[in-house]
Amino acid sequence: MSAFAPAHLDLPGWRHVYSGKVRDLYEPEDGQGETVLVVASDRISAYDHVLATEIPDKGRVLTQLSLWWFERLSGVPHHVIAADAAGGVPTAVEGRAMICRKLAMYPIECIARGYLTGSGLLEYRDSRTVCSLPLPEGLVDGSRLEPALFTPSAKAEVGEHDENIAYSAVVEAVGSDVAARLRDLTLQIYTTAEDIARQRGIILADTKVEFGLDPATGRITLGDEVLTPDSSRFWDAALYAPGQAQPSFDKQYVRDWLTSDASGWDRSSEPPALPDDVVERTRARYVEAYERLTGRMFA
Repeated sequence: MSAFAPAHLDLPGWRHVYSGKVRDLYEPEDGQGETVLVVASDRISAYDHVLATEIPDKGRVLTQLSLWWFERLSGVPHHVIAADAAGGVPTAVEGRAMICRKLAMYPIECIARGYLTGSGLLEYRDSRTVCSLPLPEGLVDGSRLEPALFTPSAKAEVGEHDENIAYSAVVEAVGSDVAARLRDLTLQIYTTAEDIARQRGIILADTKVEFGLDPATGRITLGDEVLTPDSSRFWDAALYAPGQAQPSFDKQYVRDWLTSDASGWDRSSEPPALPDDVVERTRARYVEAYERLTGRMFA
């Protein structure tokens, strides 16, 4: 677990209540209302550590890309109320923050996999299953899964690994009706986003989303971020080649440098500071994902 304790901002009218790997949460100082201010920082995590080096503009990319996707996921209720100063977002964090409805979050990481890679590939190599779902022989790193799979995991504390679980464990945790709704919404989001991304020359290999119950409406509602490089694997369709690791629009440069001889990191201590070139290349990768998906220039 990382020992790094992220700093939070002093925002008039808001009280800091929680910091995760990337996001800081604030509640109204007067304690009134059912809203929360979600601020995306420039922090980056790797190998269960929050690094001391930040990636400039990362929080803005994550927030603006999430907002872009929320607009395109018609039929899926989401938690965003406002995302600019006119709507009440403090000017100090405008562009990287959203005012959202408070949700009673479900203790499930809802993951859709359209391609075999990551922890799913490791499980497949061991047992020919992913989250206890049987798969055929002969699949390789990057094989497409049709239809896409719902492969949930149990939420872990900051700095710990999420644990892949079977669908039956989701039913046990939240009940059969809610479990089915979480599965169906997750696959609906993946299917919609996969088609949009493919039209832009990007493959959405998998994605993680989170849901909660909105007490005001009684509806299962999409929360947190959605379809960003931190929560999804995006691959360049022009470079896609099954049977090998695919270049991703995420923190690949950070992971590669930390595990290289150049970093000198032995994993038994806190990771070292990132060199400038790794920071710059990582920032460029996040910005490229935003620009290619949205068709907008990142400002």
